[in-house]
Formats: sequence, C-alpha cells, structure tokens
Amino acid sequence: MPNKEDINFDWRYSADFKEEYISPSFDDTNFANVNIPHTNIETPYNNFDEKMYQFVSTYKKKILIKKLSADERIYIKFDAIMTYAKVYLNGQFIGDHKGGYTPFRLDLTDFAIIDSLNDLTVVVDSHEKEEIPPFGFVVDYLSYGGIYREVSLEYCHQIHIGTAGVKTKNVLSEKPELEIDLYIQNQNQRKADLKVEFALIFEEDVSNSFSKSIRLTGDRTEKISLNKTVENIHLWDLEHPNLYFLEISLFHGDRCIDSYSVRFGFREALFTKKGFLLNGKKLKILGLNRHQSFPYVGYAMPKSAQYKDAEILKYELGVNTVRLSHYPQSDHFMNRCDEIGLLVLDEIPGWQHIGDESWQRIALQNVQEMILKDMNHPSVIIWGIRINESSENPEFYQKTNFLAHSLDQTRQTGGVRNIKKSPLLEDVYTYNDFFHNGTNQGLERKRAVTQNRNPYLITEHNGHMFPTKKFDDESHRIEQAKRHLKVINAMKKDDFIAGAIGWCMFDYNTHKEFGSGDKICYHGVMDMFRIPKDAAYVYLSQQKRTPMMHVASSLNIGEYKGSMLEDIYIFTNCDFIKVYKNGSYINSFYPQRDTYASVDHPPIIVDDLIGDAIEKNERFSPGDARIIKKILIHISKNGVKLNVLQILQMGWIFLKYKMNQHQAQDLYTKYFGGWGAASVDYLFEGFINDSPVIKVHKSQVFTPHLEALADSKVLKEGATYDVSRVVLHLLDENNNPIVYAHDTLILTAEGPIEIIGPTRLSLIGGSVAFWIKSIGKSGTASVKIESHRFGQIEKTFKVLKED
Repeated sequence: MPNKEDINFDWRYSADFKEEYISPSFDDTNFANVNIPHTNIETPYNNFDEKMYQFVSTYKKKILIKKLSADERIYIKFDAIMTYAKVYLNGQFIGDHKGGYTPFRLDLTDFAIIDSLNDLTVVVDSHEKEEIPPFGFVVDYLSYGGIYREVSLEYCHQIHIGTAGVKTKNVLSEKPELEIDLYIQNQNQRKADLKVEFALIFEEDVSNSFSKSIRLTGDRTEKISLNKTVENIHLWDLEHPNLYFLEISLFHGDRCIDSYSVRFGFREALFTKKGFLLNGKKLKILGLNRHQSFPYVGYAMPKSAQYKDAEILKYELGVNTVRLSHYPQSDHFMNRCDEIGLLVLDEIPGWQHIGDESWQRIALQNVQEMILKDMNHPSVIIWGIRINESSENPEFYQKTNFLAHSLDQTRQTGGVRNIKKSPLLEDVYTYNDFFHNGTNQGLERKRAVTQNRNPYLITEHNGHMFPTKKFDDESHRIEQAKRHLKVINAMKKDDFIAGAIGWCMFDYNTHKEFGSGDKICYHGVMDMFRIPKDAAYVYLSQQKRTPMMHVASSLNIGEYKGSMLEDIYIFTNCDFIKVYKNGSYINSFYPQRDTYASVDHPPIIVDDLIGDAIEKNERFSPGDARIIKKILIHISKNGVKLNVLQILQMGWIFLKYKMNQHQAQDLYTKYFGGWGAASVDYLFEGFINDSPVIKVHKSQVFTPHLEALADSKVLKEGATYDVSRVVLHLLDENNNPIVYAHDTLILTAEGPIEIIGPTRLSLIGGSVAFWIKSIGKSGTASVKIESHRFGQIEKTFKVLKED
C-alpha cells in the first residue's frame, strides 16, 4: 500500500471564506481548531432552517511533506466533502471535486515544498448546488456540510496501483476463480515492463501465490486484468463471513516499487426470478434503509459510530440487508458489514430529480467512483445505478447500466423506482411498494407492478405511510409494528419477491417539504438516537440467535379509548408464552400463525387476562363463567355493543343468578377496570423447546429510575478521534421503558472528552441519547448526568491513543 499518513487532527476552520484565506501567509489565529470528521455547523435536534449549513467555509492545515525520492510522488485523499471542494497548496490551486458522497485524490507533488511545512487550504461550498446530484429539486433528507470523512496523505512511486478490484467467480465449483483488475497510475506516462506478485491470505496463512508480467503502454491510467483459479476456499456468508486478503506487490526489475492489499470474500450473490440466492441457497432479504446522519453533527461521525450502526442492524434489529439510501456511505460502515455478514444494496446519489447533461456526467462519475470504492466488499450484492424514484430516461440509464457492468460483471444492477410497468434496463426490478394502508394486503403482486420475468426486490415500504413518534399513543406505535409485520408476511409467502427492505432504520432530519413540520421524518423503526420503537422488535423477533420477547403494551386501560384495553401484541421468537396475573397462572398463548402464516416468528396475541379466575372466584357454574368471560372480553374491546346472542345470554345470567346492572358493572370493574383495587402484576414467561428462556414483568409505576448505558467505556484514538454513545432510559421497577416522560437532564464532561450537541437535554418519549468524543489526548474522563428528580449518574471512560 502507499505510505499513508492520516491528517485528521488540528485543522483550522472558519465558517466563511475570503480570497486572502488561500494565501500561505494568512494569519488564521481567529480560526477555530477542529478535527476531522467535521461538520461545518452543528444543527439543532429539530425545528431549524436547513439553509443554516449551506454556506462556503474554509479549512486550513500546515502539513509536513517529507523528502521524496526522484521517482516518488505525494497525493492527498479526501474520503468525502460536502458538496463542492476546491483544494489549494501554498496558495496554488490543485484541483476540485463536485459531489459529497464519494472519495477523490489529488497529486500535490508539483506544488509541494519538500521536507518542509506546506499550507493546505480547502474551500468547501456546502450549498445544495443544482448541477450536482442529488440536488436540483426537492430532496427528502439533509446533506449537511464540511469535511465529514477522513483525510490522508499518500507517498507513492510514480508508477503505483491506484486501486485494485478483486471479484470472485464460480465459487460453488471445484475451480473457483479470482478476477483481478489493477488500475495502474503511471504519472510520467512512460512505457515499462513490470511484474506483479500476488499472495492470497486466509487467517494469516498464504493459501495461494502467483505472478504475472505486464507491460505499460504509457497511458496515465491503465487497467490490467487477469484471472486465476484457486482451490480450497472458505465461503463468505451471513453466519460465517470469511474474509481473505490479496497482497499485491509491483516490481520494476528486482525492486518492489509498490504494494497494495485488498480484503474481500468468496461468495456468489444472485437474484433470480424466483428469489435471491446466496452461495446457491435461497435467502429471503429482510432489511431496512439507512441514512448516514446523526443528531447535531449530520454526517460527521468516525469509525466506531459507523461500526455501531452496522451492528445495530445485524444484532439489535436482526435484519440481513441494508440499503444505502440514497448514496454511497462510509468505508468503515462497509467494512463492518463485511465483518459481521450484513448484505448491502449500494446506490448512487439522487432523489427523484434528473438534471441536465452536466448533472448526468457527474452522476456517471458517481457510478464509477462508487464501484471503484466498494467493489471489494463481499457484502455488496447489487449496484443501484438509477436515481431513486426518478422518471424514465432510457438514454441516461443505458449509460449508467453499461458503465456498471463494464466495471463489475459479477454483480447485478438495479434501479429503485416507484413506477409500475417501467421498462427495465437493469438486471433486477427494484421497486418502492407503498401499497399497504393497514387494512389491505401487505404488498402488491409482482405481476401488478411489472410483467417482465426479471428478479424483483422491494426496496422501500411503510415509512411515510404511517409516521410514528416514539412518544405517540400505544395504539399508534403498535399499528406501525403491525404494518411492517404485514409487509414481511406478504413478502415471505411470495416466491417471486426476493425480499423487502423497509423504510427505514431510524428517524432523520429532512427539508421543509417533508416530515412533521419540525424537520424530522418520523419514518424509522428507531428514533434519531437509534433507540427502538415497537416496530423494531418485529424485525428482531425474526432472528433465532438470541431469545427475545417484547410486550408491546403497558396494560394500562387509560391508554385506550373508552378504557377498552386492546389485544396485547407480543413480538417474540419464543414457541409459546405463559401469562400470570398476581402470581396466578392465566393461560398459555401461541404464535398467531393463522394471521401471519409466512413469517418465521409470528407475534403472540394475548386476548384474555382473566383465565379461569371467574370460574374459581365467583358463584357461576363453569359453563356460565366461560360465557360471562367471553362477554366481558367483548365489552372490554368493543364497548357495550352486544349481538343478539350475547344479549340473550346476559339476560339468562341475570335471571339465573338474580343479578342487576350494578352487579354486572362491578364484575367488569373487578376483572378489567381494577379501579380502587391493589396494583396488578403481570408476568409473561417465554418458552423455547419447552424450556423457559425469558421473562417480562408488567405492573404499575411507583419508583421510576434513570439508567445510563454507554456503547463503549473505552475511546480509542487512531486515525482520528473516537466517540461513544450514552443512552438514557427512564425505567420502572421491572426495567420496562416509561414512555410518557420528558424530564430535563444536565450533562457535564470532565477529562479529555467533549459532549456532542447540547449539554441540557430532555427525555423524548422516556429516553434520549448523546455522544461524547475524544479530543486528541489520553486519560480518564467522566460524564455526569444530573436530574432534579432522579439525582446524578456518573459514567467513566478511558481515552487511549492507538499507534
């Protein structure tokens, strides 16, 4: 690899730009000291003007460029800058880049003062510029601004490997193949004879080695391709994400002039007209869309936060796929998807709008930059090469599709559309299906959307069809969960649908045209802080890795209209549950397979909290007790709207037992209202293979307490600063979340850390989170969370500097 030097610490920043800032002699004393990743301005949680981050800013840094040999050059690489960047070295213009979601690299050599400090200036225009995708019309997400991904210097031989793509073929045969593309940079454009040596490494052992002689023709960039058969490979899949390294050495004569390392995996991902196959085995895609934004700092988050989002998707949501909506995302996020076995739909920037020819040229550049950036990730199973939900443009999309296939013939292409009967230029018909409204079938039939026989994948569902806040009433929150469940069930039972990717992982800030008027789209199964709503547990319940049970009810009758408690939905992967009331067994309940026949783990619906209590405790016969229970349950859900049979049954009971209306009301109050009675305690016990594996207690709240959980208690600074999220939950005695709480909290940081965002927070629907970040120093740090009501919590952290 190139001799890489990360340069993310100690930049100077100004939220404006003047021409004199470019001068190497400019005094930047009044600039702020910042570290990369950096957002050009922190935004509030909600209710702000999206234009607040749309301005031109200036970043400066003194960089030491080491002494170069005669055939060595120095480059600077930016992983991403939003939106348009112009780069200067020692006052001289080096180059620019349009587009905020892909990396770019510039040669500094001819402008550098060798073995000395050089003045680097980056002018960042973060306006939504109409000539750059995704802009030009409205966009349902914010793009923020700044140098929000990492920056590095690269010392390279004038002939070096700019990038390398490793693709795997025939992995299920006895002779798997590597298809290797080397993109050689030949800065002096000289003809040369070279030798390339390859070492294939698995778990630190060299499993294969081979070499190839090549001849450069003198072009500045040359693509050299070769195929190699290998043996005894270990496949990459969701449960065993086996990763290989291909170490590449470039020789000129006996001298190694460059080395390059690629991490990849052997796997076959294939969409067919009857579903998706991973390594020849059918797999239903169950996923969620992800924006890369975070509260306050927008896109500017380092490695650990990107890793955590991938882990949340895999382990806290239980999905197997993520769609990158609607742009390429961080290398760190992609790397973690590779490592844990999470499939990725990768997509070019865009949202409905297609611009003019200049705009389209940048979009084509985005296709190339995306594929060259991400082609070695085994997690990527399809290239999204159409602007999300855009109109038809065959000429443009023929170009994007052709370019994608010319760069990578091993992956299929898709184009996310919301148009029925759309001509298909790509390999997979990827469609946003918002057909479900809560009462109809979960998804449209494939034949109602497209008549072609190509593979078919749902790339969005739900979302804006039923926005849900974490603090909405219980019925609303459960309805969101039921809608996601209905779509998953419809997807699972249809062999012609490869899978469904829900909208979306978490709530996100948006433009004024969208959302709930406060600049937030409440479309997520989690909130902006990655705290789950009830719908999140629909997804988590479909996995088998960890027993789980989420009782989506507080069992408070006052939460419901007319104090009529609705059915209790329990999202779980248990075989059945037992329910106890005040220690007495009520009944066992089983998954609702009649309603949700196709999902792996249907919800369990508890519609009876009486059991045989009336029979045991009252003077009625067993048969009459059962009749009374059925009528009381009916009244609890529907009010006093009895059918003819129920009226006759109640009349008979009244006559037989000489009851009056007042006594009947007392009976209802005793078993449903509970008014004036002692607190009721419920226990839900989940069983797998007839063994108890999990318990949930529900009762009234008397002594709530505040809990603080940190994602990590150690912050490790490496290429840049590190962060850790601290999640705050208000919980009852049984550690159930208390939703209707908005208490104010005061945060104080001590030691080598800072709090991202405001230091005075309010609980939002009973919980909230914040991130801390390191500031370039080692040591012990702490955060104090103070509440007038709940006292003080202190969390301690270690901050370490990695080599």
